[in-house]
Amino acid sequence: MRMAVPLLAVSETQSAAVIGMLLAMFAAFPFVLAMPIGRLVDRRGYHLPVRLGAALALTGAMLAAWTAQVWALGVAGALVGAGSAMGMIALQRTAGRLARGEAQRLRIFSWVALAPSIATFVGPMAAGLWIDQLGFRAAFVGLALFPLVTGLATLWVPQEALRAASNSTPQQQKAWDLLADPALRRLIFINWLIAACWDAHSFALPILGHERGLSASAIASVLAAYAVTSASVRLAIPLLAERLQPRWVMTGALALTASVFLLYPWLDSAWAMAVCAGTMGLGLGAVQPAVMSSLHSFAPTDRQGEAMGLRSTVIHFSTLVMPLSFGAVGTALGVAPVFWIAGVALSAGAWSAFGLPSRGPHSGQA
Repeated sequence: MRMAVPLLAVSETQSAAVIGMLLAMFAAFPFVLAMPIGRLVDRRGYHLPVRLGAALALTGAMLAAWTAQVWALGVAGALVGAGSAMGMIALQRTAGRLARGEAQRLRIFSWVALAPSIATFVGPMAAGLWIDQLGFRAAFVGLALFPLVTGLATLWVPQEALRAASNSTPQQQKAWDLLADPALRRLIFINWLIAACWDAHSFALPILGHERGLSASAIASVLAAYAVTSASVRLAIPLLAERLQPRWVMTGALALTASVFLLYPWLDSAWAMAVCAGTMGLGLGAVQPAVMSSLHSFAPTDRQGEAMGLRSTVIHFSTLVMPLSFGAVGTALGVAPVFWIAGVALSAGAWSAFGLPSRGPHSGQA
């Protein structure tokens, strides 16, 4: 959806500012709802939040298929964003509580992170092919099938394995209190940078590809290169988890990704862009499991869902605001500065990751 919506807007000759607004809408509901979702997940576990999230995403995709008006695309993005956030918070909390120890947690989050990598390959490739062959409406109808399958798949997840999720989060505590921990502040900052730079890529790549005369399928292939390499590195991490420290994984991966963003605007061909996207996949593919493992290590065990919600709130606030900023920069200066700003920001993230403690106080707990 995050590829198809801006491509539809570009085909309708909408401005860069409108495209930025549409991408920002994917973060509107998650920004408002993430912390309540985190508390809901702490109380109710996996099933209810995931099913609600699938219903929201299905509704959003069908709305986009019904009409291509800008207001409808914005609402569709908001619904899909909310559904995705709800499902991912539930999934991440549940996965983290399955682990015993930091190495096992890193291994589990690497396996879990394969799902978005596969989705980043299947979704854009399917959407690109459907757009080129059948048109945008058919593409949105096809995308609506994915959350439908998600809802059905929850029937095979056993309730008994998730009874620990019934613990309540103390209502007198505020989620922002979690930021009193300096390590959690650094992790939230790193998460924000990752989200902001991925938003920059989602915003700028369709425009850059359109300027270079690439088809929707070619742009989808660039995104698929990212998905393939991010999945590959996430397959490798479980084999090396005992030897890896999340802090060093984050530092090296963010520095690598920063160099890619600085190079991107100089490229002309789909193949060169795919190489850059693949390198970015290696970096960000390694960062995400390390960040999620560290977040569980530093967050209190009875507030992990709330910590996931706080992380999601900060990220989606960025996703709500940054595309508007990217749109303004893209309209005024062109698309290249968007990549360069992202590269500089990722360099700051690498320095911040270097300053993290080696272990969290809850590293050995579930």
